Amino acid sequence: MDTGKITITKGYKGVDDTNPLMTQRFGADPYAMVYRDRVYIYMTADVFEYNTDGNVKENTYSKIHQINMISTDDMVNFTDHGSINAASQTGIAKWAKNSWAPAAAWKEIDGKDQFFLYFADGGGGIGVLQADSPIGPFRDPLGKGLITRKTPNCANVFWLFDPAVLMDDDGRAYLYFGGGVPEGKAVAPGTARVVELGADMISIVGNPQTIEVPYLFEDSGIHKAGGKYYYTYCTNWQVDAIGTKQYGFHNGEIACLVSDAPMGPFVYQETILKNPSSVFGLESNNHHCIFHFHNQWYIAYHTRVLEKAMGVQKGYRCTHIDAFEMQEDGTIGEIKQTLYGRRQIRYVDAYQQNPAANFAVMAGVVTMEDKSCSYNSGEMVLTGIDSGDFIKVAGVDFAEESPKMFAVMLRCAKNNTADGVIQVRIDSFEGELLASLLVKGLTNEQRFVECETPLLTLVHGVHDLYLIFEGQGYEIKIWNFKS
Repeated sequence: MDTGKITITKGYKGVDDTNPLMTQRFGADPYAMVYRDRVYIYMTADVFEYNTDGNVKENTYSKIHQINMISTDDMVNFTDHGSINAASQTGIAKWAKNSWAPAAAWKEIDGKDQFFLYFADGGGGIGVLQADSPIGPFRDPLGKGLITRKTPNCANVFWLFDPAVLMDDDGRAYLYFGGGVPEGKAVAPGTARVVELGADMISIVGNPQTIEVPYLFEDSGIHKAGGKYYYTYCTNWQVDAIGTKQYGFHNGEIACLVSDAPMGPFVYQETILKNPSSVFGLESNNHHCIFHFHNQWYIAYHTRVLEKAMGVQKGYRCTHIDAFEMQEDGTIGEIKQTLYGRRQIRYVDAYQQNPAANFAVMAGVVTMEDKSCSYNSGEMVLTGIDSGDFIKVAGVDFAEESPKMFAVMLRCAKNNTADGVIQVRIDSFEGELLASLLVKGLTNEQRFVECETPLLTLVHGVHDLYLIFEGQGYEIKIWNFKS
């Protein structure tokens, strides 16, 4: 596709699709935490593994020690906050080898909001990190696992992983975890657990209790609606005809149990999500999280759509979110899995300083932590820019009076020469050209400076915004319009 003399870089998702949430990195086993009118998504940081010949090999999950973070307040544009180096000798929890399947929660403790990130150290235990902000920096408050093989009633849990957290209305919190199928126990594996968390969120109260879960594989999920507690999970790969006849589910689907109490007993209710392979192809495990935001229920789950678009089929996952409705009778029903995803619930203010790493769609660019800020600040910049790369910011509100100027915070990339143009268009790649900002004269001092240019035409109301890049050697942190 040509826009003037620029050939647009091909992206990994449709320009009008909202799924997957991001294409600059992978993200599996998603978990959502709502805090101060914003949704934070934490994900297992799948990353390509390579054979000695340089080709991508099957995902072994053994190299994963980071957790990817993004957030949104409008459910379509997502801000990239980078990665938390959670485990390994170079990570926060040096005692842990891996960080899989995170779960997050927050609580006010001693008058201050505290944030807790629970993660699986492979299949052998669950750790917890703590921070003063939802994006960190995180610390290791225990210096060891919260749940281990030494925890009562956990020694024989096949896989001690996949945590989920419920913050109940009375201020008490509960941790759900476990999985795996002992030989000969496909129908009733007996490997799901629930335990109350202490008031400090980094200890447990009493002993973990067994949840009886038919055909459990992994992926504990929990949410509360209408006074009922919904435990959701992924069925195993040994569902036989008897199981399907009794429960209605098949292999690798998300099923739902319901209880009147957070620790059960739970009773089977329904199947709510088919394996994503039934919709998108490429079979994989099924992992999800259910959350409520602005009077709407959502499910986050992962697929292999991104790697498929990249021409790779080796088990690397990406995150989707779709909306659904809780029914009046307390059921959920089968949730539809889509690429078009969700509606935008609020617009982006064109006149505020907007992070360049907040967008709905991108192609070609790379997001990188701004090292000039404090460590693990969550502030990211766009880099790796080449001609034809772009970002699309959905639903930007210019209000009634047209702005006069477009401004960006730019710097020269390290060991590079900045040279290029940023085209600012609305509604499509060929849409009206609002501005054309010349990138020239930047020095390699690793410091962001504001560059601005007059608008070429008037603009009012709400439009999708396209920043189309020409040239290379420059990085972008913030953009905004000025009246």
